[in-house]
Amino acid sequence: MTDLNARAETLRALHSGEMLVLPNVWDAASAEVVAEAGFPAIATASAAVSAMLGYPDGEGAPWREMFAAAGRVAAAVSLPVTVDAEAGYGLAPREFVDRLLETGAVGCNLEDTDHRSGGLADADEHAQRLADIRAAATDAGVPIVVNARVDVFLGDRGVPEPDRLAEAVRRGRLYREAGADCVYPIGVRRRDDIAALVTELACPVNGNVGEELNLVALREVGVARVSYGPRFYRAALAGFKAAIEKLEG
Repeated sequence: MTDLNARAETLRALHSGEMLVLPNVWDAASAEVVAEAGFPAIATASAAVSAMLGYPDGEGAPWREMFAAAGRVAAAVSLPVTVDAEAGYGLAPREFVDRLLETGAVGCNLEDTDHRSGGLADADEHAQRLADIRAAATDAGVPIVVNARVDVFLGDRGVPEPDRLAEAVRRGRLYREAGADCVYPIGVRRRDDIAALVTELACPVNGNVGEELNLVALREVGVARVSYGPRFYRAALAGFKAAIEKLEG
C-alpha cells in the first residue's frame, strides 16, 4: 500500500509543470516499450484493450477481463499506471476502487457516457459518483488520480455543437468539485475550444492530438496531459497487416 501511495502521488505531481504525454498501451509488451522510451507513467486505452481481448469498446468487455489486462500492464513496469476504466462498469464505488488497486494501478479515466442509453449521464449524478469514488479511495488509503472524461464533444451524445463548450465547462466544474484531479474533454478539435476549457476550468486538462492540435499547440494553451487512445494500437495492427500482405505470393 505504501508503494501504491507513492505511485499515486507521483502520478498526481506529473499533472503540474511539464506537460504529461501518455502514449496509450494495451498489454504488457506495449507498456514495456513506452517505459523503455523514458515516459514517466503508463496509461491504457479501453478501445485498444477491449479490441485486443476480442470485445467492442464501450464496456463491451467484462470488467474482470479489462482489470486483469490492466494488472498485467502494471506488473510489467515500475511506473505509475492509470487505467481507462470507461464508465466504471457499474461497480459500487468501494468495489471499483478495491478492484482498481488490486491491479496495481493508481489512476483511472471515468467517462460520463451512459452506455445503456448511448447518451450522456446526468451530470449531477455522475459528479456524485465521482465524489463517492474519491471518498472510497480516501477510505482505502490510496489517493488515486481521477481523470474525469467529459463526452459532450463526441457527436453522437446529443449535445448540439453550439452548446458543447458551455456544457463541457459546466460538467468539468462539477466533476472537479467532486474530487476529479483532471478533466478530459475528449473529442475537442479546435485550439480555441481547448484553450477556453483550460482557462474556464482552471485545473489540469487532458487533451488529444489532432489536425489543429499538435503537441506544441497543446503545450502553448496550457494543457497538462495528452493521451492518444487506441491510435498506437491501430498503427501497430496496420504495420502488422502491411507486413503480412508482403508475404502473399
